[in-house]
Amino acid sequence: MVRKDKFNSAGAIVLGMHDALVSLTGLIAGLAVAMADRYVIILTAVIASVTASLSMGASNYLAVRTDGGRRAFISALYTGVAYMATCAVLIVPFFVFENRAVEMVLMFAIAVTEIFGFNYYLGRVNHRPYMRKFLEMLGVCAGVSVIAFLIGLGANKYLGV
Repeated sequence: MVRKDKFNSAGAIVLGMHDALVSLTGLIAGLAVAMADRYVIILTAVIASVTASLSMGASNYLAVRTDGGRRAFISALYTGVAYMATCAVLIVPFFVFENRAVEMVLMFAIAVTEIFGFNYYLGRVNHRPYMRKFLEMLGVCAGVSVIAFLIGLGANKYLGV
Protein backbone atom coordinates (compact mmCIF):
# COMPACT_ATOMS: atom_id res chain seq x y z
CA MET A 1 0.00 0.00 0.00
CA VAL A 2 1.42 3.39 -1.02
CA ARG A 3 0.77 6.26 1.34
CA LYS A 4 -0.88 9.28 -0.25
CA ASP A 5 1.18 11.78 1.72
CA LYS A 6 4.58 10.18 1.14
CA PHE A 7 7.17 12.92 1.53
CA ASN A 8 9.52 13.56 -1.36
CA SER A 9 12.42 15.56 0.00
CA ALA A 10 14.16 15.61 -3.39
CA GLY A 11 11.16 17.33 -4.97
CA ALA A 12 11.02 19.96 -2.21
CA ILE A 13 14.77 20.58 -2.48
CA VAL A 14 14.65 20.84 -6.28
CA LEU A 15 11.80 23.32 -6.01
CA GLY A 16 13.73 25.60 -3.68
CA MET A 17 17.15 25.17 -5.24
CA HIS A 18 16.08 25.53 -8.85
CA ASP A 19 13.86 28.53 -8.22
CA ALA A 20 16.70 30.21 -6.33
CA LEU A 21 19.16 29.48 -9.11
CA VAL A 22 16.83 30.80 -11.80
CA SER A 23 15.49 33.85 -9.99
CA LEU A 24 18.65 35.02 -8.23
CA THR A 25 21.06 34.53 -11.14
CA GLY A 26 18.52 36.28 -13.34
CA LEU A 27 18.07 39.12 -10.87
CA ILE A 28 21.80 39.61 -10.37
CA ALA A 29 22.52 39.38 -14.10
CA GLY A 30 19.96 42.10 -14.76
CA LEU A 31 21.18 44.30 -11.91
CA ALA A 32 24.83 43.85 -12.80
CA VAL A 33 24.24 45.38 -16.20
CA ALA A 34 21.84 48.09 -15.06
CA MET A 35 23.72 49.21 -11.92
CA ALA A 36 27.34 49.87 -11.16
CA ASP A 37 27.20 49.73 -7.36
CA ARG A 38 27.96 46.25 -6.02
CA TYR A 39 26.51 47.12 -2.60
CA VAL A 40 23.12 47.76 -4.18
CA ILE A 41 23.39 44.38 -5.90
CA ILE A 42 24.32 42.68 -2.61
CA LEU A 43 21.53 44.40 -0.66
CA THR A 44 18.95 43.62 -3.32
CA ALA A 45 20.12 40.00 -3.60
CA VAL A 46 19.99 39.49 0.19
CA ILE A 47 16.51 41.03 0.52
CA ALA A 48 15.22 39.06 -2.49
CA SER A 49 16.76 35.85 -1.12
CA VAL A 50 15.14 36.12 2.30
CA THR A 51 11.72 37.18 1.06
CA ALA A 52 11.66 34.64 -1.77
CA SER A 53 12.79 31.76 0.47
CA LEU A 54 9.94 32.55 2.87
CA SER A 55 7.51 32.85 -0.04
CA MET A 56 8.64 29.57 -1.60
CA GLY A 57 8.39 27.75 1.71
CA ALA A 58 4.90 29.14 2.32
CA SER A 59 3.80 28.30 -1.22
CA ASN A 60 5.07 24.75 -0.90
CA TYR A 61 3.31 24.40 2.44
CA LEU A 62 0.01 25.51 0.95
CA ALA A 63 0.44 23.33 -2.14
CA VAL A 64 1.15 20.20 -0.09
CA ARG A 65 -1.77 20.93 2.28
CA THR A 66 -4.08 21.51 -0.69
CA ASP A 67 -3.16 18.07 -2.02
CA GLY A 68 -3.99 16.54 1.36
CA GLY A 69 -0.39 15.94 2.43
CA ARG A 70 0.34 15.79 6.13
CA ARG A 71 4.01 16.65 5.84
CA ALA A 72 3.50 20.16 4.55
CA PHE A 73 5.66 21.84 7.18
CA ILE A 74 8.63 19.55 6.52
CA SER A 75 8.27 20.01 2.78
CA ALA A 76 8.08 23.79 3.21
CA LEU A 77 11.14 23.73 5.44
CA TYR A 78 13.17 21.77 2.87
CA THR A 79 12.11 24.15 0.11
CA GLY A 80 12.82 27.33 2.07
CA VAL A 81 16.18 26.13 3.39
CA ALA A 82 17.27 24.89 -0.05
CA TYR A 83 16.30 28.25 -1.53
CA MET A 84 18.16 30.25 1.12
CA ALA A 85 21.27 28.06 1.06
CA THR A 86 21.45 28.27 -2.73
CA CYS A 87 21.11 32.06 -2.64
CA ALA A 88 23.74 32.41 0.08
CA VAL A 89 26.29 30.53 -1.99
CA LEU A 90 25.48 32.52 -5.14
CA ILE A 91 25.95 35.87 -3.38
CA VAL A 92 29.38 35.04 -1.90
CA PRO A 93 31.45 36.27 -4.89
CA PHE A 94 29.92 39.75 -4.53
CA PHE A 95 31.11 39.95 -0.92
CA VAL A 96 34.61 38.71 -1.74
CA PHE A 97 35.52 40.38 -5.03
CA GLU A 98 35.14 43.89 -6.41
CA ASN A 99 35.44 43.06 -10.09
CA ARG A 100 32.05 42.68 -11.78
CA ALA A 101 33.30 40.21 -14.41
CA VAL A 102 34.91 37.99 -11.75
CA GLU A 103 31.80 38.16 -9.57
CA MET A 104 29.51 37.18 -12.45
CA VAL A 105 31.73 34.37 -13.73
CA LEU A 106 32.08 32.91 -10.25
CA MET A 107 28.35 33.19 -9.58
CA PHE A 108 27.54 31.31 -12.78
CA ALA A 109 30.29 28.74 -12.11
CA ILE A 110 28.80 28.13 -8.66
CA ALA A 111 25.33 27.77 -10.19
CA VAL A 112 26.55 25.25 -12.78
CA THR A 113 28.48 23.31 -10.15
CA GLU A 114 25.47 23.19 -7.84
CA ILE A 115 23.15 22.06 -10.65
CA PHE A 116 25.62 19.38 -11.71
CA GLY A 117 26.30 18.18 -8.16
CA PHE A 118 22.65 17.88 -7.24
CA ASN A 119 21.70 16.06 -10.44
CA TYR A 120 24.73 13.77 -10.13
CA TYR A 121 23.75 12.94 -6.54
CA LEU A 122 20.11 12.24 -7.48
CA GLY A 123 21.24 10.13 -10.44
CA ARG A 124 23.51 8.03 -8.24
CA VAL A 125 20.91 7.60 -5.49
CA ASN A 126 18.13 6.67 -7.93
CA HIS A 127 20.43 4.65 -10.24
CA ARG A 128 19.42 6.76 -13.23
CA PRO A 129 21.35 8.78 -15.80
CA TYR A 130 21.81 12.34 -14.61
CA MET A 131 23.25 14.21 -17.59
CA ARG A 132 19.91 14.88 -19.29
CA LYS A 133 18.38 16.32 -16.09
CA PHE A 134 21.51 18.39 -15.54
CA LEU A 135 21.36 19.85 -19.05
CA GLU A 136 17.64 20.54 -18.73
CA MET A 137 18.03 22.38 -15.43
CA LEU A 138 21.08 24.24 -16.73
CA GLY A 139 19.21 25.29 -19.89
CA VAL A 140 16.29 26.72 -17.94
CA CYS A 141 18.58 28.60 -15.56
CA ALA A 142 20.73 29.97 -18.37
CA GLY A 143 17.70 31.00 -20.42
CA VAL A 144 16.19 33.03 -17.59
CA SER A 145 19.55 34.63 -16.79
CA VAL A 146 20.04 35.68 -20.41
CA ILE A 147 16.56 37.20 -20.53
CA ALA A 148 17.20 39.10 -17.28
CA PHE A 149 20.58 40.25 -18.62
CA LEU A 150 18.84 41.62 -21.73
CA ILE A 151 16.22 43.36 -19.59
CA GLY A 152 19.06 44.95 -17.60
CA LEU A 153 20.72 46.10 -20.81
CA GLY A 154 17.45 47.60 -22.00
CA ALA A 155 16.84 49.34 -18.67
CA ASN A 156 20.34 50.73 -18.72
CA LYS A 157 20.05 52.00 -22.28
CA TYR A 158 16.45 53.24 -22.43
CA LEU A 159 15.73 54.22 -18.84
CA GLY A 160 19.14 55.60 -18.02
CA VAL A 161 19.36 53.51 -14.87
